[in-house]
Amino acid sequence: MERAIIGIDIGSHHITTLVAEQDESATRIVGIGSVRSKGIKRGVVVNVTEATESIAKSVEQAEQSSGYQIERAYVGVSGAHISSRNSQGVVGVSRRDRGITPDDVDRVLEAAGAIVLPENQELLHIIPRTYTVDGQEGVRDPLGMHGFRLEVEAHVVMGASTAIQNLTKCVRGAGVEVSELVLTSLAAGQAVLSETEKEMGVVLVDIGAGTTDIAIFIEGTVWHTHTLPMGGEYITNDIAIGLRLPPEVAERVKLRHGHAQAANVAEDERFTISPYGENTPTVVPRWKLAEIIQARSEEILEKVQQEIKRSGYDGLLPAGLVLCGGTAQLPGLRELARDMFELPVQVGVPHNLSGLTDQLESPTAAVAVGLVEWTPMWEDVGWRSLHAPWWQRLMQWLRPLLPG
Repeated sequence: MERAIIGIDIGSHHITTLVAEQDESATRIVGIGSVRSKGIKRGVVVNVTEATESIAKSVEQAEQSSGYQIERAYVGVSGAHISSRNSQGVVGVSRRDRGITPDDVDRVLEAAGAIVLPENQELLHIIPRTYTVDGQEGVRDPLGMHGFRLEVEAHVVMGASTAIQNLTKCVRGAGVEVSELVLTSLAAGQAVLSETEKEMGVVLVDIGAGTTDIAIFIEGTVWHTHTLPMGGEYITNDIAIGLRLPPEVAERVKLRHGHAQAANVAEDERFTISPYGENTPTVVPRWKLAEIIQARSEEILEKVQQEIKRSGYDGLLPAGLVLCGGTAQLPGLRELARDMFELPVQVGVPHNLSGLTDQLESPTAAVAVGLVEWTPMWEDVGWRSLHAPWWQRLMQWLRPLLPG
């Protein structure tokens, strides 16, 4: 039986709403709404009115193209306010004669999430890395196993309460309830990473307009996440300053003539621009633009490299890096990252889609596609979100009261 799933990717450059029909075998895109983002900067709301209007326009487009009335959606969340840490939880198994139950898994994840939060922070996700049953380590799915003691190592994701409340307010102001807030790097990983890559060890690097989101996957699940407050706009701003251009013109120049490796641009390549304060067009060598782009791209990638080393998992990533986001389309960026990291690097594109896929076969669509593919993760054991749908939270509360 098909069911409609809606995802809203609220980026600093574009807001994209997808409507998908999903059955047991495929995800079919039936509606798309994409508009220029207003009121969002570096992943957070800076103008509630403008952000609400942009979300509403994106939702309206998606409703018109799909024929669905959108009432609830999975919404991506990002920004420098996001933080994470690894935590442990331990509980006693409640029904030893019947083995470990979903309630035991919920309780051990709650124990892992029972941490002292920084001021103005709230939990977003509690993601299990591995379980231990009576000292037996490396358990992926403890359901049904017999034991006395259940432990979990979990990755806990947090965000600023005010940023989360503002984002939720804007979505609701557009007439849509939030089914769940999903960290954008996790959504992107859902769309572009293979199970083999996540099992071997891989870094997802989503370079959007305002932020760069990092997620390290090892042994099939996420081990580390981080958000950098810089992205494609950081490169565009330097182009605007270096070539004395309005930001919107600098963005077009970057997309049309940009390259992330100046050495690979022919010396005789030129393009024409009209800088501020000059009436006649100016001819600019393309290598000069490439030098600006390369310097800023290297700076972003160096920050990514530092974060990977800080995580302590830099030696556990044989599958290398997967780049996505709009900036991943820059010519030469993949090769630049490969040379800097000395690891395999590829550009991630959503896969296994049908329907309206013309606009989605691109690294820019990774988060939006990941959001509409997010729901099946509820079927996996031990994935807990603090922003679950009301019916999910109700069932979790009622479960211990039901007859065994």
